[in-house]
Amino acid sequence: MTLVDGAGSGPAAARIPPAPLGRNRDFLLLWSGASMSFLANRVTTVAYPLIVLWHTGSPLAMSVVSTAALLPLLLVQLPAGALVDRWDRRRLMLVCELGRVAAVGSVALALAAGRVTVAHLAAVAFTEASLAVFYRLAERGAVRNIVHPAHLSTALSRNEARGRAAGLLGQPGGVLLQSAGRWVPFGFGVLGYLVSAVSLLLIRKDFQQERDPTAGRGRMAGEIAEGMRWLWRQRFLRAAFAYVAGTNVLFQMLALALILRVKEAGLPSATLAIVLGIGGVGGLCGALVGGWVQRRARQRTLLIAGAVAWAVLIGAMGFTREPVLLGALYAGTGFVGAVFNVAAAVYQVRTTPDALQGRVAAAAGLVGSGTNALGSFAGGLLLAAWGALPTVRAIAIAMAVLALLAAVAPDLKGELPDDGTDTDAVG
Repeated sequence: MTLVDGAGSGPAAARIPPAPLGRNRDFLLLWSGASMSFLANRVTTVAYPLIVLWHTGSPLAMSVVSTAALLPLLLVQLPAGALVDRWDRRRLMLVCELGRVAAVGSVALALAAGRVTVAHLAAVAFTEASLAVFYRLAERGAVRNIVHPAHLSTALSRNEARGRAAGLLGQPGGVLLQSAGRWVPFGFGVLGYLVSAVSLLLIRKDFQQERDPTAGRGRMAGEIAEGMRWLWRQRFLRAAFAYVAGTNVLFQMLALALILRVKEAGLPSATLAIVLGIGGVGGLCGALVGGWVQRRARQRTLLIAGAVAWAVLIGAMGFTREPVLLGALYAGTGFVGAVFNVAAAVYQVRTTPDALQGRVAAAAGLVGSGTNALGSFAGGLLLAAWGALPTVRAIAIAMAVLALLAAVAPDLKGELPDDGTDTDAVG
């Protein structure tokens, strides 16, 4: 198989001296367009519960719309992964952006006319989140075809930083825009998705390798199973995803524990914003250096060292209630998490065949989102029984146990060497 326009694949392509990533016109277009798309999504996501609460005054209605926005993470990811591997990625991403323009635009118009309903908001929230799943999976698979193999870790590091920055700007931005006018966050969403669509039209390189047009057109369940079987045969990825599932459970518990920690300490609610804001900066910094770290450390080393660092940082949270210090410790966990996300993304994209990128990324996403629900439920039970401080300390101990398990797990010793090349055989 060959890639288009010099992106390259395999040892021969890896030996070609690449131009700097900053001069890669197509990557810059993809990155900047996706930045606007991600920012638009963060703005509208935070606006939904605000609009529902303002419109109905009902926490139950707010919960309905919020749940509708989360359901695609559980229901859509696996079929989306199979369809992303079937279809042309660029066209699919364009359809996603135009679909989101129509969906979000309908909310802006309804709000401007004063005719919005909870059912309408729930339907749009589900649609927008579903299209976001398709877009994210297609974009991740496209990156390795847009950049030289030597630049893959740097490109994915910048993508991680983009997501962290979108969260930092989008959440307060959504609140501020909503205060300016109920329809304004959704008008901003329309603009962001349009900019993203235009950037996709300007990219010259293909988003995927040449494929047999008759391949991969079986039953959906069979295609999903093919990706799952490939993933199951990868000892390292299989064990690493199990590790990720465990850490995600603990971090969902930690997020709830921090809220209760602030309340039990008698601190004002604004303290939580300070803690989360400082933590977000830590995640952004980790994303910026993630590519540099990934090129200098093995995945197994990062897994073990990250869990040890998390255990220490979370344990320290159980012994302070000072907001800035709590924020600094939370920033440390975000820094480590962002570095690990970059390294994991590089390894998964580099080792997964191009034809399976969507399905494997979808399986990874399902592991993360599926365990989030478990973590929230378990965290609520522990917080109700023990309170914040004992729960935080229990999370730190559990993280230390995960570090020990990662150190002795035989499957985590089966990491493939990083030779700067991509895997193309489905095998």
